[in-house]
Amino acid sequence: MNGNPLEEFFLHPVLKWHVGRYDLSVTEAVVSFWVIIGIALLGAFHLKVRATLVPGRFQGLVEMLYETMARVVDENIGSENRKRYLPWILTIFLFVFLGNFLGLIPHAFTVTSELLVTGILAVSVYVASLVIGFARHGIRFFSVLVPEGVPLWMLPLIVPIEIISQLARPLSLAVRLFANMTAGHTILFVLFTLTGTLVIYLKWLPFSISVVLYLLEVLVAFIQAYIFAILSAVYIGQAVKLNH
Repeated sequence: MNGNPLEEFFLHPVLKWHVGRYDLSVTEAVVSFWVIIGIALLGAFHLKVRATLVPGRFQGLVEMLYETMARVVDENIGSENRKRYLPWILTIFLFVFLGNFLGLIPHAFTVTSELLVTGILAVSVYVASLVIGFARHGIRFFSVLVPEGVPLWMLPLIVPIEIISQLARPLSLAVRLFANMTAGHTILFVLFTLTGTLVIYLKWLPFSISVVLYLLEVLVAFIQAYIFAILSAVYIGQAVKLNH
């Protein structure tokens, strides 16, 4: 095991492939994307073939997840828009959660620890909210930059602040996920590295602490995916309803 706790966040090629000047090598991140897609497709196929009126454990878990995301959409975007936006919010949650959880498997790469990945996902959500807002409301969508009840003489000060606030949304969405995954995995790496040394003096205590923190990181993987899905729904809902 490499002694650098950040080593697991470095991209290494699994299959080197160059076409002229272009490097088209398959990296660990690409493999992780394939695995995430494969897991999602296998789960969907299993449900299609094995779905029953009385759900089993896996079907019950998926139905519970579906209802949870449906409630997120209903509360933030509106129940009348569930059919249109629920598949998107559910897909975002599954991608982020599977990316987070996959990184907890030894020697697997955590795609959500890459700022480029979380950044593209966050910017995509924000740009989509802008497109939705302008498509539904036209020029009136600019009213999101003018809080209700603000005097006209304060607009030159308020509007730039609101613009900065809007631009900070995808940044905060991307950095929050990236920072939590990177910090959590780094802490686990350090603790598991120290366990081998400390167990000589403290018996099973270091290993027990590491296991507890590992389980906590599984919970964090779910929570971060849930937060990302909620904030995505909030941004879309604000564009749909034209509010702050």
